[in-house]
Amino acid sequence: MKLKNKINLYTSILFIILLILMNISIYLLFSNMVMNSELDRGKQELERNAAAIERSLGTVATDELLRAYTPIDGLIRIIQENLETFGGTHDASFNKEAQNVEKKFIQSTNVEIVKSESTYMLSSTPIILSNGEVANLQIAKSIEGTTEILHALRIVLIIVTLVAMIPVIISSRLLSNLIIAPITSMIKTMSDIRESGKFKRLTLKSESNDELHEMGTTFNHMIDLLEVNFDKQKQFASSASHELKTPLTVIESYASLLKRRGLQDPKIFEESIEAIHSEAIRMKNMTEQLLLLAKHNEQWNLELKDIDLTEFLTDSAKAFQNAYNRKIIFDSQMDTNAFIYSDEQKLKQLLFIFLDNARKYSDEKITITLSLNNKEETLINISDRGIGINQTELPKVFDRFYRIDKARSRKTGGVGLGLSLAKEIAEALDIDLQLQSVEGIGTTVTLVFNKNHKKLS
Repeated sequence: MKLKNKINLYTSILFIILLILMNISIYLLFSNMVMNSELDRGKQELERNAAAIERSLGTVATDELLRAYTPIDGLIRIIQENLETFGGTHDASFNKEAQNVEKKFIQSTNVEIVKSESTYMLSSTPIILSNGEVANLQIAKSIEGTTEILHALRIVLIIVTLVAMIPVIISSRLLSNLIIAPITSMIKTMSDIRESGKFKRLTLKSESNDELHEMGTTFNHMIDLLEVNFDKQKQFASSASHELKTPLTVIESYASLLKRRGLQDPKIFEESIEAIHSEAIRMKNMTEQLLLLAKHNEQWNLELKDIDLTEFLTDSAKAFQNAYNRKIIFDSQMDTNAFIYSDEQKLKQLLFIFLDNARKYSDEKITITLSLNNKEETLINISDRGIGINQTELPKVFDRFYRIDKARSRKTGGVGLGLSLAKEIAEALDIDLQLQSVEGIGTTVTLVFNKNHKKLS
């Protein structure tokens, strides 16, 4: 059974059961109130009549006395202990059916409902006869009018219950449709995705914060993540196949040359080994960069902590200078040490990417400057005096595999992934990158840390 039908069935049954229970409760409550009212009224009439009859016994003929107090729709009689009527008189009654009410001697005052051919309220109380004996005065009064009212009430409640089932079933159907609509929409969207192969999202019309809207929002967020990861995977496969093709071709060519002439010519052997080794190292570096670029920002596993930028930049500049034997100048324009809250290893990787680019495209000194701007944001500038970048190419330098000078990039081992990786790391660390360059003069990269990075220990 479909979920929509289950919701419709269960809610309908639940509402109908509640409606039946409510109507039964109404009937029982009303019936009890009416019957108690009849019994109280019958008891009061019995007490008044018993007192009057007891005073008149012996002075007025019993038949005439009883007939004076006989109810139109019932009977009145005096029962002795042997169940005989007092004085041998018949039951005084205008209603022959009432004479069929069972005779019984009751020693105390009692009011009850009895069934004969009709429904009667039988009231009885002990009285003292003129001869001193104790007898039982009984008055039976028909309550068919009351029972007919209760019967009519039962019919009305049954009809109301049956009629109310119609809107209950309709409303439960509407409720099930309302609940199932987002799920149905989600199923349709997933089917469309499966058939078309394109990512789609749910159209969320409501701005409420209920669970159904939250489910739709979560679904759309999941589709966003799937699409981002799918695009990254596709881009990774495309980038890898595109960029690995050249070094693999070089390796294959030199390997074939080694097979043909490598043993006879030592120069060819050395040249081939050197080329294969160089291309293998380049492939390794490129593969590591591609794997990093394939990650989503949420998968970087950042380890955030307080970093003293002055100490960090001093150590980083010294390490890079010793590794590449290049002059690195660090200049802090701040009166005190600057602290930021970030991932030290990822920040060092980001810094080294820009320092490595400056090293490759500049033969002069490289400058690292630490300062604050007018918004109280911390800035790190990495400047070189190299070949610079043409203004038309500046917007493209962060694109994957984009190289300004392809021949020079091949010579220095670049594959056009460094700045793209730097952009990904900066986004993961919530750092803004700014790039300024003048062709023939040099390039300056600025790392901007907003105030969210300031968290002193």
